[in-house]
Amino acid sequence: MAHLPDSVLDAIVVPPLRELSDGFHVRRALPSAKRRMVGPFVFVDQMGPHIFPVGSGLDVRPHPHIGLATVTYLLQGEIIHRDSLGSVQAIRPGELNWMSAGRGIVHSERTAPPARQSPSPLSGLQCWVALPQANEDDAPSFAHFDASQLPAIEGEGVSARVVAGDCFGRRSPAPTLWPLFFVDVQLQPGARLEVPAQYRERAVYVADGSLGVAGEGPFDAGQLLVLTPGVGVTLAGAGSTPTRLMLLGGEPMDGPRYLAWNFVASSLDRIEQAKQDWRDGRFAPVPGETEFIPLPELPGRPVSYP
Repeated sequence: MAHLPDSVLDAIVVPPLRELSDGFHVRRALPSAKRRMVGPFVFVDQMGPHIFPVGSGLDVRPHPHIGLATVTYLLQGEIIHRDSLGSVQAIRPGELNWMSAGRGIVHSERTAPPARQSPSPLSGLQCWVALPQANEDDAPSFAHFDASQLPAIEGEGVSARVVAGDCFGRRSPAPTLWPLFFVDVQLQPGARLEVPAQYRERAVYVADGSLGVAGEGPFDAGQLLVLTPGVGVTLAGAGSTPTRLMLLGGEPMDGPRYLAWNFVASSLDRIEQAKQDWRDGRFAPVPGETEFIPLPELPGRPVSYP
């Protein structure tokens, strides 16, 4: 669907389905050829939905990050997060893991041994938020918030949770450093929700079900709908079952960012330093873990966003 000047949709991203291992798939909505960033969001992955068989589970070995905050939010299942600060935290549906890499952090994400004793579901989103230039070299930090700590909004056929940032007059306790919003929304069939023009850059990720956008659509699960700046937009549950979606975005970042592997920075030199530091083992390890993901061969120059 091409962009029309009078459309409320600035871009439509249909991410490909990529298999990571043993039938476990992700959809990478950002970055894409159509849109590199939305506000500070430089990376949006939907994990699953997937059911791991008995004896299996998620095993993302320790790997590094710089210059970003990871936003991990599950719809089903459980992940055990471990990092080089010594954090060990189970994350479950409706909870938020907010890990700020700053100048460097290492973490792993795994299915806990007890969950492997029976088939275990996993579905959720992981996003990366670029840190402001003034905070790229801050000390790393980790914060976890239970579902009860995240503001809930209820309306006629609408349930929402402000996971991070500020939206609909409610603010999440997550320690954001840039104007942004990340909201989990469930719409009953036919229910409507007005998305305010509070931020210059906004997008809707359809996680489940079907969605109408200001009379356009319907749009099915697995699509990122980038909204035209400056206009209020009405969303509507378009199917016969509830629709699950994520609202995300914020203000444009304070300059372009380079992205290479798990590293985000406003400086090419900083990216190269992080790559060398990982090769040379200069990142702090995750306590109790000896595995790690080697630096892949990265072709050419890191990509600059936007």
